[in-house]
This record gives sequence, C-alpha cells and structure tokens, in this order.
Amino acid sequence: MPATEPAHRSPESSDVEALHRLVLQSLDDDQAVDTISIPLAGKSSIADYMVIASGRSTRQVASMAQKLAERIKGETGRPARIEGLPSADWVLIDGGDVIVHLFRPEVRSFYNLERMWSFGDAPAAPAAPN
Repeated sequence: MPATEPAHRSPESSDVEALHRLVLQSLDDDQAVDTISIPLAGKSSIADYMVIASGRSTRQVASMAQKLAERIKGETGRPARIEGLPSADWVLIDGGDVIVHLFRPEVRSFYNLERMWSFGDAPAAPAAPN
C-alpha cells in the first residue's frame, strides 16, 4: 500500500460497496430524509462515497449518527469517527471509504455540500438502499 494512502481505506471494492449499502440501509431504517450519495472514487482521495442526509431534529440526527457508527464497527470491526455531537446540527461520520454527513434541514441548505461536491456533474441522485 502506498504511504500516501490512508490506513483506514480498504482496497477491496466489494468491501467498499458493502459498507456503502450498510450506510444507506442504516439511514433508511432510521428514517433519514433526502439521502443522497455522491461517488468520489477517482475524483477525491478522501473516500469512495460521500452520503448526505437530513434528520428532522437534533435528537434524530444524533441517534442516526450513533446507530450508524455502531453498525459500521459491528460489520467492519473498525470504529467510525464521529464529529459534531452533542450539538447534532451537522454530524460527520468517517467510516473510512464512506463519509457521511447528517444535518438538520436548515443547516444542510446553508452549507449545500451537494453543490460543492458535484464536480460539475449532474446533480447527485437520491440514494436508495439496495
């Protein structure tokens, strides 16, 4: 593995896709709102996917983040880093190959990450769990 590659990134695309599906399913189970997935592979070295979703309240955002981090650790054995608790206006979950941003709707529209990370592509499509 090259020295510039982050240690937490897994080289297996099947592992990446399984993690991506886990994230989308977890957010769907927790009734996340307006979930989108932005593929980053070949465009950024930070991750293969960025998933953005909203919760209806800070309580829901915090709950979704904690459950997702637990599910990622349970499936991969690696802890996911969480930033943004306890305020839970914007919570970042770093799952390695999948980065997840959870927002309250007002905060999400203010930062508009979807537009910032669109790379001039068509707008990011809503994500559906597989």
